[in-house]
Amino acid sequence: MQDHRTALHWACSAGHTDIVHLLLGLAVPVNDKDDAGWTPLHIAASAGRDEIVKALIGKGAQVNVVNQNGCTPLHYAASKNRQEIATMLLENGADPDATDQFESTPLHRAAAKGNLKIIQILLRYKASVNIQDSEGNTPLHLACDEERVDEAKLLVSHGASIYIENKEEKTPLKVAKSGLGAVLKRLVEG
Repeated sequence: MQDHRTALHWACSAGHTDIVHLLLGLAVPVNDKDDAGWTPLHIAASAGRDEIVKALIGKGAQVNVVNQNGCTPLHYAASKNRQEIATMLLENGADPDATDQFESTPLHRAAAKGNLKIIQILLRYKASVNIQDSEGNTPLHLACDEERVDEAKLLVSHGASIYIENKEEKTPLKVAKSGLGAVLKRLVEG
């Protein structure tokens, strides 16, 4: 096959839990990568296959493996709001501060998408709130840019700085529209 996907990749993609269990029982390799560097765990995490993710981790799937874009399975769980999967990955040693090709972390992704519960989960596992991506944006910049009020307030309450400038020399307060900046400033200044 030209894309180097194994039967396990395809079973994870299609959500065929029974076939995944059969293949794992036959001791097929769990960390094989396809042409884009995706492992079966990347696929299962992205597709929201909770039971399959659990089975793969149980058979030794590497939780911090990266694909060609530098993304870990946690990046996909965070951006697609897969709360159970994010928790499973973190409980099994996933790095909450892993960065992809844009130096973006799972917290950046969750903040940009407005996945409040994922943000809470990542913060529980000590995700760094002030890491900057390749554009100099922190997760708070992204939350403010998208007018994600609850997400922005949560990040600030966990130490996200309202004063870090991105490459455009804008702080999260300057990126925020309407009254969000004032709300965040009040939070910080008490």
